[in-house]
Amino acid sequence: MYDIQVKRSFKRLKTVSARLVATTLHVNAPHRMPERELEKMIDHFQERFRKRELRKAVNREQNLDAVARKLNGKYFEGRLQWNSIEYVTNHVRKYGCCDCRTREIRISHRLAAMPAWVRDYLIVHELAHLIEPNHSARFWALVNRYPYTERAKGYLLAKGMEETEVDVLG
Repeated sequence: MYDIQVKRSFKRLKTVSARLVATTLHVNAPHRMPERELEKMIDHFQERFRKRELRKAVNREQNLDAVARKLNGKYFEGRLQWNSIEYVTNHVRKYGCCDCRTREIRISHRLAAMPAWVRDYLIVHELAHLIEPNHSARFWALVNRYPYTERAKGYLLAKGMEETEVDVLG
């Protein structure tokens, strides 16, 4: 994945640090750290930097805030406000979530590879939570303003999503 450059130090007693420079992962480790333990740490750092790069690439490709603003105007009369909306790489069992308290919306990076109308459905779904933080009839009335709701739900089911995994199917 990355070129690895390890620098062991007698001064460093316990901690391991890493930084990515271009395609080289520079790892600083204690001189006496066992090789097996260091390999685990390097694997951890590689995964962390891989996810960070993926998140940056996805966010560069698709500005979710601009998409959300457009959908807000079209389906919520532009009255919704949120603090952030971004792709995340740590959503394994869900496609999206909305923290109504902090007004932060997170969308799984897996949506970036799906058709835009599926991504837009997920955004509308999460935006609706800013008004109705539950899955009541009022909530679904808001979500169903989006004309591809049923189609997107079917697409997500076909992709192998189970109803128990996510709240987007209702």
